[in-house]
Amino acid sequence: MKEYTYSEKKDTRSGFGAGLLELGRTNENVVALCADLIGSLKMDAFKKEFPERFYQVGIAEANMMGLAAGMTIGGKIPFTGTFANFSTGRVYDQIRQSIAYSGKNVKICASHAGLTLGEDGATHQILEDVGMMKMLPHMTVINPCDFNQTKAATIAIAEYEGPVYLRFGRPAVPNFTPADQKFEIGKAVMLNEGTDVTIIATGHLVWKAIEAGHKLAEKGINAEVINIHTIKPLDDEAILKSVGKTKCVVTAEEHQMNGGLGDSVAQLLGRQLPAPLEMVAVNDSFGESGTPDQLMEKYGLSTENIVAAAERVISRK
Repeated sequence: MKEYTYSEKKDTRSGFGAGLLELGRTNENVVALCADLIGSLKMDAFKKEFPERFYQVGIAEANMMGLAAGMTIGGKIPFTGTFANFSTGRVYDQIRQSIAYSGKNVKICASHAGLTLGEDGATHQILEDVGMMKMLPHMTVINPCDFNQTKAATIAIAEYEGPVYLRFGRPAVPNFTPADQKFEIGKAVMLNEGTDVTIIATGHLVWKAIEAGHKLAEKGINAEVINIHTIKPLDDEAILKSVGKTKCVVTAEEHQMNGGLGDSVAQLLGRQLPAPLEMVAVNDSFGESGTPDQLMEKYGLSTENIVAAAERVISRK
């Protein structure tokens, strides 16, 4: 198993803030809108340096989506910022009707996704957002794994024409991907080549998949580990090539089983390459209040859960 190291842990929302600031300095068409969560979304640096291109809309998320859609008509590239729950569930109608339907060039940037919002509890811990957004025609769905990759993704989506959902989080996680990486929308990142089982992970679960790969190696199991940062469009070629070799797959994500990355992989394999599949994800449940680590453990999103899923799926080959 290839060794990955990190010098620090950083929150992915700060990667978004850093990327947005860099975009502000390099692309005068980039504008930012926030629904009363400037500090939480790390948009304060952009606001300070480019006040004429920043719009505080208040607790009016639906209005923010309508404003963003309208700004694209004038050639602007709007980045909206609020929690993932309010970026999707609260404003799904506005996104569907005003943004996705007409393919507006809006970048919907969503922080505090998944269980790791922690103590704020189930009302804020949206676990359905990937499914909701990937079902919308024209929508691209991206879920990067660390600070560096989130920054790179933020910069990359400004060059992409069309609506994008960019999902990131609150907790500090290992920052292990290269600072100078080239982010390619729709292209999987091979982290470790293996022959016994494919582990496909996204977001905060990527580092746990790497940890699981090391634990499996100690048991003589050679895992192929892939970072799927773009859930839509899915890198079908990379997945089919890997599973064609290993003959079984585990998916890992901080999301519901229904509608998430595992669901997309299952559909792909069902159509083209049937193979045993295990999903590490939340199993049809709302979250609750607790520390991020406590919640990830309770809801089965730990390194050990990935290891166990790999052992199960190998036994089904």
